[in-house]
Amino acid sequence: MREIALPSLCRAVVPVLLVAAVCLAGCTGTSPQGTPLPTTPATVATPLPTTMASPGPTPDPFPDALSPGTNVPFTGGTGQGTATVYRYLVKSGYTWASPSWNSPREQATTDVLGVGYGYNTATPREGNVFLFVFLRVGSIGNGAVYAPSPAQFTVSFNGTSYPYSSVQGPDVTIDTVTGTQYDYLLGYGGTGGYVQPGESNQADGFLIFEVPAGFVPERTYVIGNLDPKTRAVWRLG
Repeated sequence: MREIALPSLCRAVVPVLLVAAVCLAGCTGTSPQGTPLPTTPATVATPLPTTMASPGPTPDPFPDALSPGTNVPFTGGTGQGTATVYRYLVKSGYTWASPSWNSPREQATTDVLGVGYGYNTATPREGNVFLFVFLRVGSIGNGAVYAPSPAQFTVSFNGTSYPYSSVQGPDVTIDTVTGTQYDYLLGYGGTGGYVQPGESNQADGFLIFEVPAGFVPERTYVIGNLDPKTRAVWRLG
């Protein structure tokens, strides 16, 4: 038998075709694909429980505050005196009268009061009331004592201090309020004055403070700086 010699080109193509056939058989076969890698589920951070601290009671700023009517000794000048806050009164507004303010001369220089009316109305700012604090200062020595001025007394509520406000003059009378304003018992303008010995010479009057309408007497204090070394604190309620 005579051998038929294939051209050299055919001898080169046949192996390539065999390789291609094998590849196609592997691509189109039914053998399973590669197993996918397992996936790791995402980790969700769990927040730690937080504990909210409940607010505690507000500390008392003056745990040693005095009750109304407690007398406190002090030194005024060369004399010895005593002071006390003994009661309070709350008013949402008040009317007042004054002979000097109702005089023709006063009426000619001001339009605060109408001629012939003889009274005026005091109104606090919105949300406030007037707090009348009654105090008494006397001499317990043999001589006169220099009394604390009204500016040495303040009212404190919820950490806020409130100064006193004065009326127009020493002859002012306030409807339904007995007595005289403390500052005008001490001298002109109430800046200060001496109190002579004897119960009848005591300076007994009121000071007016404008405070929030929601103030609580049990948390409201009257602070008196009676002399450079003596501070007294009275709790209203």
